[in-house]
Amino acid sequence: MLRYLGQRLLALLPTVAVPLVLVFLLLRLAPGDPAAILLGDSATPAQVAALREELGLNAPLVVQFGHFVGDVFTLDLGNSIFLHKPVVDVIPSYALVTIEISVLALIISLVLGIGLGALAAFRDGKPAGRIATALGIVGISVPQFVTALVLIVVFASWLHWFNVGGFAPLSQGLWPHLRSITLPALALGIAESAFVARITRGAILDVSREPFVTTARSLGIPPARIGAVHVVRVAALPILTVAGLLVASLLSGSAVVETIFGVPGMGRLLLDAVSRRDYQLVQGIVLFTGVFVIVVNLVVDLSYAVVDPRVQLGRKSA
Repeated sequence: MLRYLGQRLLALLPTVAVPLVLVFLLLRLAPGDPAAILLGDSATPAQVAALREELGLNAPLVVQFGHFVGDVFTLDLGNSIFLHKPVVDVIPSYALVTIEISVLALIISLVLGIGLGALAAFRDGKPAGRIATALGIVGISVPQFVTALVLIVVFASWLHWFNVGGFAPLSQGLWPHLRSITLPALALGIAESAFVARITRGAILDVSREPFVTTARSLGIPPARIGAVHVVRVAALPILTVAGLLVASLLSGSAVVETIFGVPGMGRLLLDAVSRRDYQLVQGIVLFTGVFVIVVNLVVDLSYAVVDPRVQLGRKSA
């Protein structure tokens, strides 16, 4: 098991390393000077040059990259240029909000997606199955920001169940906190549930054609038991894989949704950091996101053996 974990970590390291290198290069090659943005339009060239020297932006790119790699290994990500705080102190509070929304959105997407996918598969060719398939196609076609705007109109403007925007921290109470993150989570979850539904439908239909399902039917086992116990369990493996991929998708999609709903999450923080050319903060967010995705994918890999006993982690097949 330990050997398997080590191999998986080595295989997943490019998930963090490649985006970090690309972000480092693109930020410094893109137009815009953090010193000029920080000082404003009234700053003189001498003031901008002095601040660039203070921030280390005048050093050769190779030297800056060496300092960057050293900071990553020591987890000393520097200070945010605009927030004037250590990056390791800034990220956690924003990341917690994004993780809460993403976890709730993941639950929504899995519940809706698996339900629609199972209905479309088990009622394939029937009206209920066709409606479920059509809903999945519509869900994939509609962008997340459109879903967010529809939710605002229906649940905030018409029904007045939720506020249009704003965020209530947990310190203000559990119910106000849940009300402030439910609509963003729904906007993310509904969009991703359509993808889960398509994968679930395909997986269940593929498993339903397997010989062991035909054998179970010939033995007189009730169809409901075959579907619930045998088919769904085997079909759960591709769904688990999709769940791991959804985490990265939810984190990347949170930027737009958090901006629409005015939620102080990591996606919105990343947009602000990129617009301000806050190099250290952007690099810290990318590093945190990459590590988080790696951890989630490791958990998904380990869960394969729990769902399907035939999967032997770390062992070569005969």
